[in-house]
Amino acid sequence: MLRVHFKPPGPSGGLNKKLVRQKMNQASFQSLGHAGAAIRLTARRSIRRSKRYAPPGSPPRTRHGQLRRSIVYAREGSDRVLIGPGFAHVGPSAMAHEFGGRFRGGNYRKRPFMGPSLQKNLPRLPRFWAGSIR
Repeated sequence: MLRVHFKPPGPSGGLNKKLVRQKMNQASFQSLGHAGAAIRLTARRSIRRSKRYAPPGSPPRTRHGQLRRSIVYAREGSDRVLIGPGFAHVGPSAMAHEFGGRFRGGNYRKRPFMGPSLQKNLPRLPRFWAGSIR
């Protein structure tokens, strides 16, 4: 049996904690951006162009592509990313599609597209962080 013991020189064991923390924040910032982009892309691809209504429970359809184009993502710091339709573009109508409810006098049934996009990407999310700290 061979036993090897190594202790790096220095008071903190040779580990530059400030540099490690900086690299962690940088990697998290980049990984969150990749995750947000992947979920956004999945949501955009789930919305099809058609003049017909989508059946309840399936992603909504768009006539001119405005809903699809309005889906954006933005990183907030190094620990949060927001993904969804821009409120200025299609905000209230997108909420009615996602959660169901009333909009402009009509009663919308649920046609979620953001929640299923997140669920579809959940298995992929850890891979965005794997090997990200260098």
